[in-house]
Amino acid sequence: MERFTRTRLLVGDRCFKSLQSSHVAVIGLGAVGGYVVEGLARAGIGRLSLVDFDEIQRSNINRQILALESTIGTSKAHAAKNRVLDINPQCQIHAYEVFADFESISAIIESKPDILIDAIDSLNPKVQVLTASCQAGVTTFSSMGAALRTDPGRIRIGDISETKNCPLARRLRKRLRSNSIYSGITCVYSTEPVTFDYQPPPLNDNTCMPLGDRGRTRRTLGSLPTLTGIFGLTLANEVIMHVTRIKSTNC
Repeated sequence: MERFTRTRLLVGDRCFKSLQSSHVAVIGLGAVGGYVVEGLARAGIGRLSLVDFDEIQRSNINRQILALESTIGTSKAHAAKNRVLDINPQCQIHAYEVFADFESISAIIESKPDILIDAIDSLNPKVQVLTASCQAGVTTFSSMGAALRTDPGRIRIGDISETKNCPLARRLRKRLRSNSIYSGITCVYSTEPVTFDYQPPPLNDNTCMPLGDRGRTRRTLGSLPTLTGIFGLTLANEVIMHVTRIKSTNC
């Protein structure tokens, strides 16, 4: 197809066919996940499972590619589906407007994605998604904390066991070890030091974000569209490299 000519010129017809025949599940379609979907759709991934229970809010506009004045109030899953179809009408898309936990992700894993990408920023659902994916033997990629960062030069790619200076990754590793998962998850993370402790916010804290009727209330963290976007596109690039077997030079 003409829309993917430059991709095919770079990776070749055989590798491009691998992209077209791949099924990728993206869990979480916010600041990072939206850019993951954008990169995968424009690369020609043939099948996408898109998962997010939330709706687009005006406060998402500073960093989320799906958040526009015209999409406020719409389901993120369906906004992502519509955007992908605008990019590639031949892409097969399954939009799941569900809360990500062990049960809902297990059902999605039954659809046999080749790759699962975790772009959730909440600890408990993240643990459940990664546990389900790893236990099912699905190739798994994950975003660590992109909030509070300002230096794109400190972004790294590596196994979850290698992550440094990331409070979310530190808590996540501890929780996954209790499920006998020590490695095998490719992560995008930042080595930029931040001061943050992943604890529930005080009840009277007015800088927290409710999660509707699911999950815990969590503190709102400052973030830039540039850093979250780079995290998402880096994850998408790693998936493209994995599918086409091209070696990434990003380290």
